[in-house]
This record gives sequence, C-alpha cells and structure tokens, in this order.
Amino acid sequence: MVKSAATTPEAYLSALPQERQQTIAALRQIVLDNLPARYAEAMRWGGLCYEVTLERYPKTYNKQPLMYAALASQKNYCSLYLTAVYMEQSAEAWLRAEFARADKKLNMGKSCVRFKKLDDLPLDAIGRAIASTSVDAFLTVYERSRRRQG
Repeated sequence: MVKSAATTPEAYLSALPQERQQTIAALRQIVLDNLPARYAEAMRWGGLCYEVTLERYPKTYNKQPLMYAALASQKNYCSLYLTAVYMEQSAEAWLRAEFARADKKLNMGKSCVRFKKLDDLPLDAIGRAIASTSVDAFLTVYERSRRRQG
C-alpha cells in the first residue's frame, strides 16, 4: 500500500491528485453512507480505514483495531479493501456475482478490489457489501476465524 503521512481523512484526500481525490472522495461517501453503526473512520495503514475500535474490541492479534474496510490510492490504481468479503466465502461469491451482473470486470486480491475509476465498480453492490455486516456479526466471524487458526 502506498503510505500517506496524513493524519485525517480530509488531509489524505487533499494530498491526492485531483482525479484520484474525486474518485476516493466519492467512494468514501458511499462507504460512510452505508457503514453500519459502531464502526469508526480512521487513518491507518496509510489510507482511510473503517474499523472496530480497540475500546469496542481490544483483544486483537496485533494490538491494532480490526479493519472492516479501507480505501487507498496506490501508484497505479485505487484499492477498496473488504475484510468481511475475504473472511466469508459466501460474501465473496456474492460480490463476484454482482460484478458479473453489472458487466464489470473484477480485479480482486484476497480482500482488495483494485480499480482505476468509479465506473469500474458496481456502486450499489459496494454499498450493500459495506452495509451487510454489523460490528457484532463481524466480530463473530473474526473470532471464528481466529479459532480455526489457533
């Protein structure tokens, strides 16, 4: 991930080139409009992060808040990280089907959806993906995954 020294979302956005600024700002708004209650927006890992705070869930494996989603401007593309999609095979299958239904090409790593412009994304599906998992449900899946690894 391209790291930013910005300490606020506004500073992060203002430091981006104009085209990237517009793209990331528009997707940020979709995330914020659909983000379930009790997630917090923060600057972490060099980008915009939507997370479960340590006050809510302090026993993380790395002593950092749990990332639910994130946005970043990389060197050659933008990234949307969807941790819940990565953790649940059914959620990944749903997202793949939504991209296909919208006739959009999905460029995805484990949790990272790479894109160059907003038109590369089925924005309604992205909003639904963000809205789909409450903090409590996310923590249940997280704890189940940690038990499998332990």
